[in-house]
Amino acid sequence: MTRSTKVAHKTVKVGDLDIFYREAGPKDAPAVQLLHGFPTSSQMFRNLIPLLANGYRVVAPDYPGYGHSSMPTHDQFAYTFDNLAAVIDAFTEKVGLTKYALYVQDYGAPVGYRLAVAHPERVTAIVVQNGNAYDEGLDNDFWKPIKAYWQEPNSKEKRDALRVALTYETTKWQYTHGVKNPELVSPDGAAHDQFLLDRKGNDEIQLDLLLSYGSNPPLYPKWQEYFRTHQPPMLIAWGKNDQIFHRRRSRAVQARPENAGVSPARRRSLRPRDERRRDRPTNA
Repeated sequence: MTRSTKVAHKTVKVGDLDIFYREAGPKDAPAVQLLHGFPTSSQMFRNLIPLLANGYRVVAPDYPGYGHSSMPTHDQFAYTFDNLAAVIDAFTEKVGLTKYALYVQDYGAPVGYRLAVAHPERVTAIVVQNGNAYDEGLDNDFWKPIKAYWQEPNSKEKRDALRVALTYETTKWQYTHGVKNPELVSPDGAAHDQFLLDRKGNDEIQLDLLLSYGSNPPLYPKWQEYFRTHQPPMLIAWGKNDQIFHRRRSRAVQARPENAGVSPARRRSLRPRDERRRDRPTNA
């Protein structure tokens, strides 16, 4: 491993929050910012980062409430996608990312698309790994109880019905469902994610964000307009076995910018790049 591919583990102050991030690569190289999904953190990129670091400055932050970043209670910090994006926006300025490519997966998409719309001049390209921006992507059974909660945000019954998404069985399912050879999937990633999900108070944070996900569909037209107007170079990888954002429902594949490449990958997954057959693109 060369000096540039060694991964540093750092923390920077953003307001009152300590934001943890992983960084590798030459400081003067083109930058790539990796934005993780649920229920994981920047650890999902732990094996990808060194592979990119020979040619890029790679930065992967943990959102508030995730990974090793600060986790104020949901009474102390409003866990919304607007706020996550605002924190990551401030983070990019703190670490000197003036221009960067975005790599977005799952929750990383609504965070990253907010950044792209706010600062189109900063975004040089976007790699999309099952990152939804169309209503059709939410048209499946997985979203029905979540949408029911959006309709009745004060319902304890509707909120509690979503707690199953925070269990270890569900976390393992996200890693292994649809995989041809699940014995090839290391259990370490799911165990790491669950350890952090099980911290006291983190369940309320995750339920708040499931509620806040309802703020994303109204922004889809704005994000789609960004795609059409700015035409960022894009690489789109979509898992055919994804039961959360189903590929056949995703117009992110159908209505992509003209300069977007599409890779119909095997399934949605949180596994590091070298443990998976499907989800992560082979280049950025």
